[in-house]
Amino acid sequence: MRSAQLNVYRHDCDTRALVTLAGEIDLATAPLLRSALTACVHDGIRTVDVDLTAVTFCDVSGLNVFLALSRLANDAGMTLQLHYPPLTLARIIEIAGPCFLLHELHGTPATG
Repeated sequence: MRSAQLNVYRHDCDTRALVTLAGEIDLATAPLLRSALTACVHDGIRTVDVDLTAVTFCDVSGLNVFLALSRLANDAGMTLQLHYPPLTLARIIEIAGPCFLLHELHGTPATG
């Protein structure tokens, strides 16, 4: 069985960070995602934009990380927004209700 891989790239510009993810987000890679996003909080980043264009899979482990980090960011006065999620993740987010996480859904700003 092949293990999942997730590549995380971070680019900072003042107090804003663009975190680009590529690969699969699951139970095995969720700790890497959590660590990368938590580092933004501790580094004084005020806005974190997460580009999910190259994510090929995301299960509930990834959704839980996004929800937990959204709460942490909110408590710290930060903004965490997901951009261009895979269709399946966008649908899960729509069903679960945390649409506030999504900046863009299917090319239009999310309402939620």
